[in-house]
Amino acid sequence: MTRALVSALSGLRAHQGWIDVIGNNLANTNTPAYKTARAVFSTLISRTLREGSPPTDSLGGTDPMQVGLGAQLAMVDRDLGQGALDITGRTFDLAMLGEGYFTLFDGNRDVFSRVGSFSLDSKDNLVDQRTGYRVLNPNGQAIKIDSTGVVPPKTTSAMQFEGNLPSEITGPLAETLSSASAIYEGTAASITGGATGPFTLPAGEAYTMELAINGGAPQLVSISVPASGVVTAQDVADEVNKLDHITATVNADQSLSMVSDKTGEKSTIKVTPGAAGKDLAGAVGLSTTLVAGTETLAGLSSNLNLLTLNDADYLNGDTLEISGTEADGSIVQATFVYGTDGTTMQDLVDFVNAQFSSAEASFDASAGKLVFSAEESGESDLSLVISDGNGQVGQSQWATAAFAVTTNGAGPDTVTTSMEVFDPAGGSHILSFDYVRQDDNSWTMTASLPSSSGTVTAGTVSNIRFNENGSLQTPPSADITIQFNGGSSQNIKLTFGEAGSFDGITQFGSATNLVASGQNGYGAGTLASISVGTDGAIEGFYTNGQSVDLGAIGVTTFTNPRGLEELGNSYWGETSNSGQRLTAAGAGNGAGEVIGGALEQSNVDSAAEFVRLIQAQRGFQANARIISVQDQLLEEVVNVV
Repeated sequence: MTRALVSALSGLRAHQGWIDVIGNNLANTNTPAYKTARAVFSTLISRTLREGSPPTDSLGGTDPMQVGLGAQLAMVDRDLGQGALDITGRTFDLAMLGEGYFTLFDGNRDVFSRVGSFSLDSKDNLVDQRTGYRVLNPNGQAIKIDSTGVVPPKTTSAMQFEGNLPSEITGPLAETLSSASAIYEGTAASITGGATGPFTLPAGEAYTMELAINGGAPQLVSISVPASGVVTAQDVADEVNKLDHITATVNADQSLSMVSDKTGEKSTIKVTPGAAGKDLAGAVGLSTTLVAGTETLAGLSSNLNLLTLNDADYLNGDTLEISGTEADGSIVQATFVYGTDGTTMQDLVDFVNAQFSSAEASFDASAGKLVFSAEESGESDLSLVISDGNGQVGQSQWATAAFAVTTNGAGPDTVTTSMEVFDPAGGSHILSFDYVRQDDNSWTMTASLPSSSGTVTAGTVSNIRFNENGSLQTPPSADITIQFNGGSSQNIKLTFGEAGSFDGITQFGSATNLVASGQNGYGAGTLASISVGTDGAIEGFYTNGQSVDLGAIGVTTFTNPRGLEELGNSYWGETSNSGQRLTAAGAGNGAGEVIGGALEQSNVDSAAEFVRLIQAQRGFQANARIISVQDQLLEEVVNVV
């Protein structure tokens, strides 16, 4: 009757072991990189009450009859699943993401851990700050980081440029003036009577007609017929010539012709007949239909008297006053004498050009405009005024064709950028680059240096050109030479990009964003910060912008990581069953990634552990109940005696 007691006792022991495992898991809920333990039970030996027997011809076979003698804690293994990462931001807090362990040396042997709470000791050794154990690299050597080293300077020998130069041309531009309105040449309105004189009319009668000239108010023409009853064409012409803006003449056949004193489409003559029976227009055969002159754009050969802006023809000796300023603001005044200096637009243009040394006059026949342009680009005080002389017959409306600026003079388009460069001693200097657009739309780059730093002895790169699509044409040779104060001459090669590509400088219609994008020099630098890559590489970043490989964290993997032996302090040790050991860089060959600035959390599932705790408690209670029941049965047996 004691077999039940022994079985229940083994059950108590097994469940107590399970509770111990659960308690340890819950105790390490917040232990970095802790791996959950799992308890596995197995049966103890069983007592055979009857062996099994085979079937016979007359009877069937029987199964063996056995009674178990209890349970035992057969195994405690580990759940090596990945724990969540806790981001700490500390440089040498390292976590493993995936398979593998950090390797450390405890003074006697290598130990392994997934808790990367490392730091540098006073001798720059990378150690576990909890124990002082040294961290090993992929070659199994202790890691020592040079935290006080200096990266020596490097002389600038190459530079490159990127970005856009504007395709829109805003300079260099020469200042240009042109007449505000087009200048036309034309013919006058004219009309010829259909009748020839002398004209026989009733004596004593007054014959009339009205003439409206150039759109003006009607003007009366009246002829009183003499007693002879004869009126000549000259009589009518004399009366017409008393009017403004019209000239009448008598033709060889004694017919009357009238011509307006203006030319062009605004030159008109409108004849209004007199009263019936006393109509002078009808008597001399004048049409009452409105007649107008004609006009076309003027040219260099146009006579000044045929211009539509002409109010009264110039006579020989009449003058045009030419006044203005040169590009530099100096005053120019001259007098063009009609007949002496010329009579045509070409003569006037030639005369103006003879007076100015910094500008040139021309005539744009396609637009019918006088053009006056500075000979050099840049800001200008250029001006030109043409006006009639005082007290003369010839008069024109030159004010309607006054010169106005059509293109403001401007200096060349300039784009400036700069870049820090370094001399052999690591001294820093600011090198400036001015890109200047030339008249042929190419660019010239000129390098300059403050006099306090040195002199650019050869710093001009010319003929920088672009294709129509904005890509760079064949890049020019681009080497500049600098003489730093107190130092030797230094050459720098400039790179603008590949021909036909858009990887360097371009010329698009967009805004300017050209920059000196980089150079290969730097000054001396000290360690500013450290980072650890996913492969375990330790990289140092220096104040001069350089990075240096300072070492590497070794990551060790095992064929059977569950065969490792827990040593305490979150360390593990090799055993005969952990299998082959391989130490290398992270993120390769089966090794996980090293995550800087983080620690792996415990993978304990507290909720699951509490469920298992309830299971273990109930199992323990059941076994205790067996002991209690068996005790009562034994008591009954004793009482029987």
